[in-house]
Amino acid sequence: MDNNEKKIHELLKKYFGFDTFKGLQREVILSLLEGKDSFVLMPTGGGKSLCYQLPALMLEGTAIIISPLIALMKNQVDSMRGFSTDSGVAHFLNSSLNKTEIAQVKDDILQGKTKLLYVAPESLTKEDNVEFLKKFKISFFAVDEAHCISEWGHDFRPEYRRIRPIINEIGRAPLMALTATATPKVQHDIQKNLDMLDAEVFKSSFRRHNLYYEVRPKLKASKEIIRYIKNNAGKSGIIYCLSRKKVEELAEMLVVNDIKALAYHAGMDSATRSRNQDMFLHEEVDVIVATIAFGMGIDKPDVRFVIHYNIPKSLEGYYQETGRAGRDGGEGKCITFYSYDDIQKLEKFMQNKPVNEQEIGKQLLFETVSYAESSVCRVKQLLNYFGEEMTEDCGNCDNCLSPKPKFEGKEDILTLLNTIVRVKERFKAEHIVNILTGKKTAEIATYKHQELEEFGLGGEENARHWKAVIRQMLIHQFIEKEIVNYGLLKVTDKGREYLEKPYSIMLTKDHNYEDGDTEGDVGFGGGSATDAVLFAMLKDLRKSIAKKLNLPPFVIFSDPSLQDMAIQYPITMEELTMVSGVGQGKAQKYGKEFIELISKHVQENEIERPQDFVVKSVVNKSTNKVFIIKNIDKKMPLDEICNATGLEMSDLLDEIEAIVNSGTRINIDYYLDSILDEDVVEDIYLYFKEDAETDSLQEAMEELNDTGYSEEEVRLVRIKFISEMGN
Repeated sequence: MDNNEKKIHELLKKYFGFDTFKGLQREVILSLLEGKDSFVLMPTGGGKSLCYQLPALMLEGTAIIISPLIALMKNQVDSMRGFSTDSGVAHFLNSSLNKTEIAQVKDDILQGKTKLLYVAPESLTKEDNVEFLKKFKISFFAVDEAHCISEWGHDFRPEYRRIRPIINEIGRAPLMALTATATPKVQHDIQKNLDMLDAEVFKSSFRRHNLYYEVRPKLKASKEIIRYIKNNAGKSGIIYCLSRKKVEELAEMLVVNDIKALAYHAGMDSATRSRNQDMFLHEEVDVIVATIAFGMGIDKPDVRFVIHYNIPKSLEGYYQETGRAGRDGGEGKCITFYSYDDIQKLEKFMQNKPVNEQEIGKQLLFETVSYAESSVCRVKQLLNYFGEEMTEDCGNCDNCLSPKPKFEGKEDILTLLNTIVRVKERFKAEHIVNILTGKKTAEIATYKHQELEEFGLGGEENARHWKAVIRQMLIHQFIEKEIVNYGLLKVTDKGREYLEKPYSIMLTKDHNYEDGDTEGDVGFGGGSATDAVLFAMLKDLRKSIAKKLNLPPFVIFSDPSLQDMAIQYPITMEELTMVSGVGQGKAQKYGKEFIELISKHVQENEIERPQDFVVKSVVNKSTNKVFIIKNIDKKMPLDEICNATGLEMSDLLDEIEAIVNSGTRINIDYYLDSILDEDVVEDIYLYFKEDAETDSLQEAMEELNDTGYSEEEVRLVRIKFISEMGN
């Protein structure tokens, strides 16, 4: 075993340039080298492909990688050839090759040059290919994107269901199935179909800390998307649409608005598709507008945003598509536009399908709607859907950053639990909701559920309310959806305990997406609307001015002020005073060079200045301001100013900071002398003058943590420092 361990580390460094394995890669590879079957569940960006690439290089024979897309195979083969000096090390066998190319591939394999052979499931089932595969040693089989096997998976491909019989015909070898998304139901389905229920299961966490999730009401979505991309100039992104027609329309609209964008969908010829994909990978275009056919296995690490113009058909599809953002661990914004219309369109698509498929599609859609409309932490919901428990909120989604109102949920949870038990846990969510709201459906009549005492018991609340409670109960794990009979609600042990000993639980009220209106609010979470190029130039300018004046840069303008400049593009003194933290004094003193730089940047890049943007935070011009300045001039103690204005001390300091940050000079020495030792003032003052890189209070407190100074003391001296040095 030690030998294998040593060898895989050597190969990892030699071929892939890494010193350590990521997540469960090491365990997966060692298991395969021992000849065991394995089921590998890793999120997008988790390094799945290395799990079969590395052992393929080690083992005798050729590994057969069954993969669903030609584009994906090409991408993987190119990357493997990049690792090796021999171009024959990896090949693909699919319908895009001519006879001469096929002969070359077969020749390389029979000569023992080829370690990895990628085949499409359609090619695998061709008789002459089956005969050829019997002629050489196969080290192992790997089924990539294995969720395609399950009709519960989001990319179901019937030909995937024929893989096992073909493998049996060719001859047994270890089998690895890999996917980036699988609910417990899909996982069971894959293992059963591939006859690998005894396989070792390697399941990594689905949590991706760098991804920000947001669902927005679909109002003027095209305009919002254009505005977002303009504010994130130069960043790579993917926009998903449901129909080819919408893909074409939106791509065209982006191009008209001077955004480098291309379309990608299955209706285009393969040469155009390949070209568009390559242009995106090589950064010749910034944005791809696509149907879901795009992106599977695309190894582009710096996709900074994934926007869904239409909500996807399933949460698995959604998770995999959003997972293409930020694979390098950097920023990844996942923004979805949602409206009921899209759901109705998807339901219409299902009408012509077999009943079994309709049932599955409807259930998957219910999950998606639940996710879109819910007010629970988005990441928590996604992980729960994939069978992973997360106790804390993620703090990086719209529901965490802008929480919705809460209510006491104990009675509603008990009502639901009792109803599910009463109908012997044999019904789905919709039926339970119909009982509680007193809705007489055919199914209710069939089972005589209108005679239950629970019928109409929750009638004062609407169906949406009860569905919201059910979703949150699933997340609290009081109930679960049965895997085999998909969608039946079952009470868990935790739910039965709750029935015995109920306790207070705060649930979240749902937000009605039909009421939403987002006009004016254009920031997509966490200051993402900043023009990064301009922001960098403004920082450089600030640095050079600070150097000349021998001042710390933040004294001139704070980072938030520069950020706001890179959103608003002020090109006059008056506009500059509308920027957060910039008043008349500061604008006059330092503003000239900044507005000249911005003006030049706007002209050179033909930027449409977003004057319709809401100014994020205008400096507080309240009546308090005049009162505070006058009374500080009269040397009134700050605690007395608090009493007179009704402000808490921390709120008063907020106001004073806004005053000095905007360029007005005030003198609080009289107050500092009365409450602080001269040495203390000097010590804190020197920190800001000589050590501080920013005006951050948090950094100051960390740096001065062993001194025992309070936050209030540090803030007061910072006010003195900025007022004297900057104004």
